[in-house]
Amino acid sequence: MADQDIDRLQDRLRAQRVSFDKIPVIDVSALNTGGSLFEVAKEIRWALTNAGFFYVRNHGVPEAVVNGAFEETRRFFDLPLQDKMDLHISKSGLALRGYIEIFGENTDPKKTRDLKECFDIGPESPAGDAPFFGPNLWPAARPEFARAVYGYHQEMKGLAQRLMRAIAVSLDLEADFFAPRMQNPITIQRLLHYPPQEGQIDESVMGIGAHTDYGSLTILAQDDVGGLQVMNRDGAWVEGPPIAGTFVINIGDLIQRLTNDLYLANLHRVVNASGRERYSIPFFIDADADAVFQPLDSCVSAENPARYEPVTCGAHKFGRFRDSFPHLKTKAA
Repeated sequence: MADQDIDRLQDRLRAQRVSFDKIPVIDVSALNTGGSLFEVAKEIRWALTNAGFFYVRNHGVPEAVVNGAFEETRRFFDLPLQDKMDLHISKSGLALRGYIEIFGENTDPKKTRDLKECFDIGPESPAGDAPFFGPNLWPAARPEFARAVYGYHQEMKGLAQRLMRAIAVSLDLEADFFAPRMQNPITIQRLLHYPPQEGQIDESVMGIGAHTDYGSLTILAQDDVGGLQVMNRDGAWVEGPPIAGTFVINIGDLIQRLTNDLYLANLHRVVNASGRERYSIPFFIDADADAVFQPLDSCVSAENPARYEPVTCGAHKFGRFRDSFPHLKTKAA
């Protein structure tokens, strides 16, 4: 975000230009080579305790896979609106796959309308009655779109599973601690388009309102436009700028719950005052729908008693979706 763009923001929307030592870049090559996870886990522990966010480099995902996903993302959002509405998320039932129009989802609905459009996919599975599972909706005229986006989803799933091993070690747990909870995990691959905002920008409309992510882990690929803002421990908004060759990683509510607030599912938002179209590709991995999350014994003490009751992953995530999507208001968790 250029300095002239910052001038257009209200004071409450200005991200401080401060050192990003609190959101480090972590080399995770050891996750791909079978090396020791200890050093990576130590850096992850600091990042998730203090910021809830970090960047990863040397992550092992081919650049061509990332570039292909971005190319198809841009082409999809350039389609006529009716073509996209034919794939609307409301047509996928509880699978919750497909297109979401501008203002169709609002993550901070009491304060902000989200100036973004989305397209969601997940693991291909037969139609059923469980939220987040079922067939994807694909644009029939673009088979290359499905190949690129689903291929990216599979790469992200593999990286996420490797990162979860390091997060487990960071908590002094066995590296495979999360594996039994993630036999058939809820995953969502989202494509996002943020139109540029003109004129004075305030909290009533922005790219995406302040929110925490719902599940376990998010892997975000950004284009070079910028606009991500993360709240630091002092309550100030700090920019999360694009860094070539990296992904932005953050944890969601379930890991904060699991660690009894030791690890932070941090507030973040997007303000696109760049004057350019912004595209990003976040991947969300949670856990099996029936996996139970409650504070770890190692994170509970007399001085820090358990702050959360047990909850299943599926019920928690669907409850958050129901708060954001108007067409789900009448659905039970």
